[in-house]
Parts: sequence; structure tokens; C-alpha cells
Amino acid sequence: MPARSSSPAGTRRWERLGLAGLVVALVTAGLLLAVDPADTDDADSRVRAELQVVLDDWSRAVRTGDDAFLTRLIDAASPALLASERERIAAIASVPLTDFGYELAPDSALPLPPEVVARFGADEVRAHRVHLRFAVDGIDDVPTRRPVTVLFVHRPHGWRIADDAPALAGAETATWRGPWDHGPLHVATAQTEGGRSLVIGHPDNASFVDDLADDLPSVVEAVDDLWGDTWPRRALVVVTSSREEFSHLVGPRHDGDDIAAVAVSDDVDHGHGIATGQRIVFNPAASERLDDTSRRTVLAHETVHVAARAGTVDGSPMWVLEGFADYVGHRATAEELDVRRIAPTLTRQVRSSGVPVSLPADGDFTGERSALAYETAWSIAAYTADEFGHDRLVALYRALAAGPATDEKLDDVLTELLGVDTTEFVEGWGRWLGGRLRDTH
Repeated sequence: MPARSSSPAGTRRWERLGLAGLVVALVTAGLLLAVDPADTDDADSRVRAELQVVLDDWSRAVRTGDDAFLTRLIDAASPALLASERERIAAIASVPLTDFGYELAPDSALPLPPEVVARFGADEVRAHRVHLRFAVDGIDDVPTRRPVTVLFVHRPHGWRIADDAPALAGAETATWRGPWDHGPLHVATAQTEGGRSLVIGHPDNASFVDDLADDLPSVVEAVDDLWGDTWPRRALVVVTSSREEFSHLVGPRHDGDDIAAVAVSDDVDHGHGIATGQRIVFNPAASERLDDTSRRTVLAHETVHVAARAGTVDGSPMWVLEGFADYVGHRATAEELDVRRIAPTLTRQVRSSGVPVSLPADGDFTGERSALAYETAWSIAAYTADEFGHDRLVALYRALAAGPATDEKLDDVLTELLGVDTTEFVEGWGRWLGGRLRDTH
């Protein structure tokens, strides 16, 4: 989720006009007069109300595709914005939406560099943080919100929109871009256990989008089979066509070339078991790198994260989170439990250095060690299911996904659920792994 902006509240309208924050000295009378704060508050409230009307009109123009209305809203000095808005309207028309709107954020005003104000030659220029609010039909029970920075200019006939991603020196700005901001869309639907699921992509990856839509019903059933049906049992999948689009949707921390897909969400209400804004986002290279089996495996892996997100707390052990998801992913493709084929990096490591003697650390899941870490985590989940049963594997996930686990907590959970402590668990896993590799040698 985008970080909350921490930039200054910004200059208010009356401050730019020099009407507030100044004490006017009337030398001849020897008096000091100050602007009444109530007047400035009223003026700001009026302007905010005017700007919200503009945002409401903007939302309506996008939803209805009213080009004439849109043209009146976009400032004449911003032809590039008008062109991009027309492209957005054409693309978003293929996405079934139950809600789409823009809202001024509280304390949303941003400071404006003088050169930005001068560029427009307007009576007044304002920049504000705005929330884009939208809900996809059949997917979002409540709307999701994303940050947008909007530049407004005041013309003789009222406020106009001049930019939706201005660069403002000295201010922290953010503008989220959706799939519809990256060109025409190709949308495929799938009927899954929880209702309609969607896959959104672009014409250049249409066949991959269609393949994922075909995969979704059986993938959801596979997740149900292990996790149960206490999740929405539907998904929204996005297939990106560029590195820029992938980064926009998943953030710069998760947009590496070695990542096939990422599951993202808004804030999670763990107390009520609710996760909103969940999406599965595929890397633009996925269509070329994944075959039929690996595509279904990756989709199932990420769908597990969607199913389990409401019960998963950030900071939980990665070997549990990723190992369980990988186990379900491979199980969903009806693959035999072949360690050598599923975990080739781990196989080489065991044959050169012996079986692991400790559980992988969270830091192992990034960088050069990530392939080994993921395969190792999968093998732990496979061992747990094979030795203790699927119900115990799921119970172990639920217990350890509740947050960071100390050594003492891990011991307690393993002892309670599996009847072994950490040392015994690791030793048992090592014996199982060694035996599996001997059997497949």
C-alpha cells in the first residue's frame, strides 16, 4: 500500500494572496489589525468545496465518456492531460466498475514552487492530494483508494484541472496509475466458486490473459481443497505489459525481473478477517517465461496469498508463508512430489553440502539466495504435509502467520501442533529430504 504522505500541509489560498499570516501596521493610527482566522477558514472551506465539485465532474466524465464535458474540465494549457484522459476513458470502459470517484484528502494542500504558479498565468493555482476511489464489480465489496496529486488552476469561468501528476519541488507527491493508464485493455472473465473472477491485461498479452482466466476455476478449487472456503473464492488478476506498469501496481520493492507475480492488497482488518483491494499482478515477462504448468503453479501460489491474507500478519516467518503457497501451487498442477524436479537448487545444495540444519531466514528470500530459500520453504511444507497431514500443515500456517515468531513461540507451536520441538522438526525434515533425494537419484 502506498505510504501515507508526510509532506507539509501547504500554502493556503489566502496566504498566496497575502491576506493572512501578516499583521498590517497602520502607522498613522498606531493600530495593529490581524486577519480573522475564522474568515480564512471559511475561505478555504469554500475553495475545497469548489474543488470537490470539479473532482466529482471529472469522475462523471470518466464514467460516462462525455468528451465535451471532459474538455471543459481540463485546462486549455494542458493538451497532453486531455489526450491521456481520453485514452483512459476508452480503456476503462471495458472494466466493470460499481464505483469510481475522486475525493480531496484531509489537509491535502501542497506547497507550490513559484515557477509552477508562473507557468499557468492563472489567478490562482493549487495542488492537492486526492484519493482515487473505485470498486470493480463482483470483486470489491468495498471501494479501494489510491493516491493522486492534482494541480488545479483558476480561470475566469472557474477551476480547471491542469495536471494529475505534477512534479513539485519540496513536496512529497504520489499518483497511482491503474491498468487503464497503460493503454487499451483486454479483459477476460471466469466463473469461480465465489462468483465472477477477472483477468485484466492488454491486447499484446491477450492469449496469456485468456489462459489465466481458463486456469482460475480449477486453481480456486485447489486452494479451497486445502485452505477451506472461508475466503472470497474469487480473484482479480492483472497482467502488465511494461516494467513501468508492473512497478506502478506492486511498488518498487517488489518489481524485480526475477519475480513472476505479486499479490497486493490494501490495509487488512485482522480483527474482522477482512482484506480489501486484493490483486494478483503478473510481471510483463511472465507470458514468455512460464509454460502451462508453471503458469498454473504461480497463479495458485498467489491465490493462496489472496485466500490467507486476512489471517496473515506482516513479519510472519517467510518460510511458512512462501513454503505453504508454493506447496499449494505445485499441488494444484497435480504434480508428483519430486524434490529433484521441483527444487533443483536445493537438490544441488544438499548433494554438495548435506541437508539443511536450520530453517531459512527472512533475508534469504531476496537476492541471489531467493531461489534456494523458496525451494527450501516448499520442501518444509511438503515434509509437514507428508509426515503430519494436510490439516496440521494448514494449522501450522495459521498459527505462525499471526506475526513475528520468537524461537520460544516456534517451539511452543511445533510442540502443540506436531508434537516435536524445533530441533526435532528440523532433524526430521532433513531425514525426509535426504530420503527423497536418495529415492530419486
